[in-house]
Amino acid sequence: MSARNATAVTSSTGNSESGQSDRTDWTAYATSYDLLSEHNPAYRALLDDFRSFLGTIERPGLIYDIGGGTGNYTGIAAAAFPDSRIRLIEPDPGMLARAKSKLAAHDNVEYEGRSLETTGVTEPADLVVCVHALYTMPRQEQRLSDLRRLVRPGGLLYLVDIGRSLDLSDWRGFLFRHIVRETGLLGAIRIFWRGREITRQNNAIRRSQDAGVFWTFDAGVLASKAEAAGFEVLRQEQAYRGYSDLVVCRAAP
Repeated sequence: MSARNATAVTSSTGNSESGQSDRTDWTAYATSYDLLSEHNPAYRALLDDFRSFLGTIERPGLIYDIGGGTGNYTGIAAAAFPDSRIRLIEPDPGMLARAKSKLAAHDNVEYEGRSLETTGVTEPADLVVCVHALYTMPRQEQRLSDLRRLVRPGGLLYLVDIGRSLDLSDWRGFLFRHIVRETGLLGAIRIFWRGREITRQNNAIRRSQDAGVFWTFDAGVLASKAEAAGFEVLRQEQAYRGYSDLVVCRAAP
């Protein structure tokens, strides 16, 4: 289980504006993060949804992946649109290094180790992707305005964010049952051992949610916040076993 597609895009140490640390070590997380795409069906469902979404749109000239983490969404976009330019924005060096290694075969990807609010816009994007990153940032309304700044009028935003506090026992039970069915009991034990860093960092994420360092919100709030930032919401639903909201938006003129 993971609540996170990427590191916090303000700093790798957390919400510096609040004077608090999220205590989540995203570089350590990067070492085992991609076990999620292999063994977490809820995470795979998000990837499949994004892949399906890309099949419904015209080829974007420029794509930004904000808080792109280890590059899973960038990889899908790069394969779907090999002639598009993609900027993967990710401040954590461990996550970024993992993304560069995974995506080395794609020559249409640029990598930038920076935060959302310091990302310059020399050219507005046709599509901006931001998955499980916004909740780690300070001042979500301002960050949504930053996302709007990156999108050309009429361009699209694919936004997924964790809103509800993580119930770690719920996730452990869900994943263990699923992996036992896939690999057997011994295989599940081995995978959980390999993914122990994920467990450690998810515990830190939950503590940050409980402390108010990481944003939590009720279902539907993400769509209303996106509208307030200048987006037209085209699609809205709960995702990731109800822990996340997914919205697809068009940037208003």
